[in-house]
Amino acid sequence: MKNYLLFDLDGTLTDPMEGITNSVAYALDAYGIHVEDRRTLIPFIGPPLVDSFMEFYGFSREKAEEAVWKYREYFSDKGIFENKVIPGIPRALEMLCDKGHILLLATSKPEVYARQIMERFGLAPYFTGIYGADLEGRRTAKADVISYAMTGEGIRDASQALMTGDRSHDIVGAKACKMAAVGVLFGYGSRQELEEAGADAIADTVEEMARLLAEYP
Repeated sequence: MKNYLLFDLDGTLTDPMEGITNSVAYALDAYGIHVEDRRTLIPFIGPPLVDSFMEFYGFSREKAEEAVWKYREYFSDKGIFENKVIPGIPRALEMLCDKGHILLLATSKPEVYARQIMERFGLAPYFTGIYGADLEGRRTAKADVISYAMTGEGIRDASQALMTGDRSHDIVGAKACKMAAVGVLFGYGSRQELEEAGADAIADTVEEMARLLAEYP
């Protein structure tokens, strides 16, 4: 049994599609890029925003960092709570806590926003620690956030911990920290994406995820 279970937030615990895509569209609009179909912005869910603006719209790093601040103008006011808990998650978290696991959040979303979301949607009580990115962009890569969480909790042996997330960067970040990783398919990543990233196991449903994490050696 793994003592520490680390979780991604977007696409793993909550479905933030409305808030994130609205915020990205707001930011792009500032650069004269008008997006009618919000579904085309779904790839922004999960990875660090700076990387996504650079990858999907060809922004320079400086322009991408500026776009993130535009994104936050909408997100901090409206988008943050245009969100919903994935069905079955509270019950799964309660079961894992009851079995003695220590739950930690490790998200590329700024920690200040992550805390508000976790509290607003009643998920915070299940978690011993909430760890996220900083607003200045010094800690955004998932490996950096996982390392930050390990330091914060005094985890010296990564074999005692397990990362769970829905996108490749969750898996890659865990591997960079010598940690096992489980991918989930009820978020925004595909099986192929998670397998290619090196996921140790993949769960199709919330219920399967809960059973897998509880029994993981």
